[in-house]
Amino acid sequence: MVDFSKPLPNPTPDSQPYWDSLKAHRMSLQKCTACSSFIHYPRSRCPECGADAFEWVPVSGRGTVYTYTIARMPTHPAFGKDAPYTIAIVELEEGVRVTSNVIDCAPEAVKVGMPVEVVYEDVNDEITLAKFKPAA
Repeated sequence: MVDFSKPLPNPTPDSQPYWDSLKAHRMSLQKCTACSSFIHYPRSRCPECGADAFEWVPVSGRGTVYTYTIARMPTHPAFGKDAPYTIAIVELEEGVRVTSNVIDCAPEAVKVGMPVEVVYEDVNDEITLAKFKPAA
């Protein structure tokens, strides 16, 4: 575990399976059983077709940077010592986009289209965060 004093997510009944998958160091996302769309963030209805039936499917954790910004001023006081840091939207191979951080490289090295892969940051006994690093 790391010393973590930053704001943490509050899992809901809809999102708990996502957080459980990250805790197990695998990423699983909702997939609509009616239209087969992957869904992220977790929710109770499919944004594509409105269905309310899902399965949780493991995904590759690989993708590309869709867009990003470099936070030179912290977005919250707890992130002060991390600045500058990269906030990115990553488009996974499965087509869904997730918001996270790109780590293990200088913020200036991040580029749109850059291949990345998920890494897991265990922050406490309940929460593991998905971060992304440049793909090997």
